[in-house]
Amino acid sequence: MGYFYLALAIIMEAVAMTALKSGAFSKLLPTLIMSTAYGISFYFMLLALKTIPMGVTYAIWAGVGIILIAIIGVVRYQEIPDLAALIGMGFIILGIVIIRVFSNTAIH
Repeated sequence: MGYFYLALAIIMEAVAMTALKSGAFSKLLPTLIMSTAYGISFYFMLLALKTIPMGVTYAIWAGVGIILIAIIGVVRYQEIPDLAALIGMGFIILGIVIIRVFSNTAIH
C-alpha cells in the first residue's frame, strides 16, 4: 500500500508544480490548486513513509516526479529536453530501477 500512496504523492506533486508554472502566487486559482496539491502530496508521502524507508521514499518521489514534470513540460509547454537532459533522466530512471530491484532497503 505504501507504493500506492507514494504514487498518489508523486501525481499530486506534479499537479502542484504545473499549477506553480501556470501562475501560482500571481493568480488565485493556480495558487489554491498548488497549495492544496502540495498538502495532499505531503499527506500521501507521510502515509508512504509508514512502510517505505525515508531515503527510498524520497529518491523515488523526486526521481519519478522529475520525469513526470518533464513529460508535462513537453506536452503542455513545449519544453523539449535536449540529449543531455534525456540521458540524465535515463540515469534517474535507472537509479530507481536499481533501488526497487536490487536493494533490500526498498522492502521495509
